[in-house]
Amino acid sequence: MRRQSLGFALAALAALWAAPAVAAGCTLGAPGETVRVAVGGTGRSAMLHLPAGFARARPAPLVLLLHGSGGSGKGIFENSKLAAAADRHGFIVAAPDAGIPVQQGFVWNIPGVPTVTGKIPGPGDADDVAFLTGMIDWLAANRCADRTRVYATGLSGGGRMSSWLGCVAAERFAAIAPVVGLRAGNPLAGNPRVPDPATCTPSRAVPVIAFAGDADRTNPIQGGGAGYWQYTMAMALARWSDLDGCRAGPAQRELGAALYEVRYSDCRAGAEVLGRITRGAGHVWAADNDAMWAFFARHRRR
Repeated sequence: MRRQSLGFALAALAALWAAPAVAAGCTLGAPGETVRVAVGGTGRSAMLHLPAGFARARPAPLVLLLHGSGGSGKGIFENSKLAAAADRHGFIVAAPDAGIPVQQGFVWNIPGVPTVTGKIPGPGDADDVAFLTGMIDWLAANRCADRTRVYATGLSGGGRMSSWLGCVAAERFAAIAPVVGLRAGNPLAGNPRVPDPATCTPSRAVPVIAFAGDADRTNPIQGGGAGYWQYTMAMALARWSDLDGCRAGPAQRELGAALYEVRYSDCRAGAEVLGRITRGAGHVWAADNDAMWAFFARHRRR
């Protein structure tokens, strides 16, 4: 019996050695480095940063970082300094180029809204929502990204695009953080000082933290300016509060001599809506990256 048992044990070990190796996990880059990767078979690419100390066998939270109008993924990586926060907190950053080329950069396709060129994207332009959600699927299939902890942020036009993702792809994102770009749908045709409720109908409550500067002359918090920027930031926050079913707020508190916060709370499904405004800041990356991550870390898609 002992010899028979030993034989079974040796046979089992041999079978294990002969079995195909289990995938080691995400191999799309080196921990702590930023590389450009081709996104599946899309013909498009993105800058990808795996955090220092990334455990390849365990998918990590993913933050999509979207550049401003006329910019690029490489440019927003350098401008935002978000990769350093990723190393501190252990999340992946992916920054693709938008789908519509303009001069030396790219703009995002937000249907029905003119780009900075004044042209409304048409049916022949790239579907950026499909591309971005497909990129999430690709990163998850490569065992890099945790589908339940996917977040979107972006600067200016990228902030408007991350707002749009909250409106039309809420089921894919645990939270959004627009920077100098919060919207809650397209301006209403008959009254552009309010958002059109038909253009933002998220399928679930979306936690939102928005960053802005009160000296921004491109996307002023008071509204006005370009056609896509007619209603105020306060209106956008209030609309997200309505969409998320928040029962408390707005409550304003001072966070420092140059920073204050507007908060809506007691929202559906644990959501919250925050606006952080820096006094004297213009049209710049006005986000505190550590505060952004602290907000993201509180939320996971269920």
